[in-house]
Amino acid sequence: MRGAPTILHLDMDAFYASAEQAAKPSLRGKPVIVGGLGPRGVVATASYEARVFGVHSAMAMAQARRLCPNAAFLIPRFALYRKVSDSVMRLLHTLSPLVEPLSLDEAFVDLEAGGTEATVQAARAVGERLRTDIRAVTGLTGSVGLAGSKMLAKIGSEQAKPDGLVIIEPGTERDLLGPMSVRTLPGVGPATAETLRRAGIHTVAETREAGEAELVRLLGRAHGTSLFLMAEGRDERPVVAERDAKSISAEDTFDVDVTDRTRVQLEIARLADRCVRRLREAGRSGRTVVIKVRRYDFSTLTRSETLRGPTDDPGVVREAAARLIDSVDTTAGVRLLGVGVSGLADYTQEDLFAQAAQAAQAAQAAQAAHEALEDAGHPPGPERPEAVGERAEEASEGAGKPRHWLPGTDVRHTEYGAGWVQGSGVGRVTVRFEEPWSRPGRVRTFAVDDPALEPSEPLPLLRPDAGPGPAPQGEAADPSPDGTTDPAEGMSQGPREAEGPDGSAGAGGGPGQGQGQPVTSRP
Repeated sequence: MRGAPTILHLDMDAFYASAEQAAKPSLRGKPVIVGGLGPRGVVATASYEARVFGVHSAMAMAQARRLCPNAAFLIPRFALYRKVSDSVMRLLHTLSPLVEPLSLDEAFVDLEAGGTEATVQAARAVGERLRTDIRAVTGLTGSVGLAGSKMLAKIGSEQAKPDGLVIIEPGTERDLLGPMSVRTLPGVGPATAETLRRAGIHTVAETREAGEAELVRLLGRAHGTSLFLMAEGRDERPVVAERDAKSISAEDTFDVDVTDRTRVQLEIARLADRCVRRLREAGRSGRTVVIKVRRYDFSTLTRSETLRGPTDDPGVVREAAARLIDSVDTTAGVRLLGVGVSGLADYTQEDLFAQAAQAAQAAQAAQAAHEALEDAGHPPGPERPEAVGERAEEASEGAGKPRHWLPGTDVRHTEYGAGWVQGSGVGRVTVRFEEPWSRPGRVRTFAVDDPALEPSEPLPLLRPDAGPGPAPQGEAADPSPDGTTDPAEGMSQGPREAEGPDGSAGAGGGPGQGQGQPVTSRP
């Protein structure tokens, strides 16, 4: 571990929710919750306004609705998030060639590899400039932690939230870590924390005082030794520029347990196709096909089959997944299905005889499965927010109208221009027409099959011709003809019955992303 603060950790503040607030002027300063909207959906990100009510990521969406019923509940729009993330990652690569992305909104940077002087002053200057550049390029905010190791840099960025910078200076690590929960340390999940709790260990200081020998006795040599070193503030993990994925997969959770055997087979075929699409987008192939089945009682099992060589052929993966699901009894009900590919490679080495035969045998069954799936439609409410975003993107790319206009979906009307779906139901869809750089817009309601209304691509968060700077916030809405305004709350609850084609306008709010937080340095 290096003593000087040359490891930078960036974490964008409430990324998905902040991007939605930047894109939708009527939601600024209001609670926004992004994730899977079905009864079994989970929260991907909650805005700081929603967190006041106790909502947090990974929470069941049903519980989030109970805690904050007036929030805007939106599907994730990964096409937008990826574009913003790409802009942020380009900024990080100007600092150093060693950038380790952890997700769309989080990354480590080795500043020393980029030539930054190993001093507190130099690190602070880089961190402050990065935060300024992120706001100028994206209109969003990020929090920065700087320390001599990855563990401490991440702890620093957590302390800096929202929109701040924290430097953990050399020699202060032990005092800083001491009172923190043992769950702060990497690798300490619920099971490890419970083992330590039974031994009377709750904080990092108590972990350190227990000693390496006791931790090894409780957790085993590898885990115990690693945990002791981290409790001492020592973390030798390097910043790795490329993190190689071990597997690629796709899964869905269903609102209602699936008991029909044909439906299970159709879902497996669809998930296999989605998995292969991700595989090809990553330029990879895989040797082992895996299925995941979570049954009605929450018991989860996996089955796998290793092929003769790496493949990215959808027919081969579908056929293998179909064979695997045939060995699983699903008659009592299934709440989750998944298909994955592991043993990844950068090439395909097909056995032309065996695998071509597999693909040929799968072709007719796959065609029938796809036709039946189109007739059946997609089940609502997948648990993972990524799946919700994928379906929304698939709907926007299709030639026909989507069966369901999901809240948050980008649309364009031939007369009113760009907008986003507030909700839909009983044959109608409610749209708020506004752009990231406009005032909060008016709400209008249409028939779901209105020919003038089409899905569209996300708009950039900043006006293309306006130069750098954050999107405007806190502007008042234009009043409707009767002089009223419509608070932009409860956005995903479906169209209001009282709203007609000339629905009332939305009220804007002030910035809610912790702007103006002090830049601090922890001793």
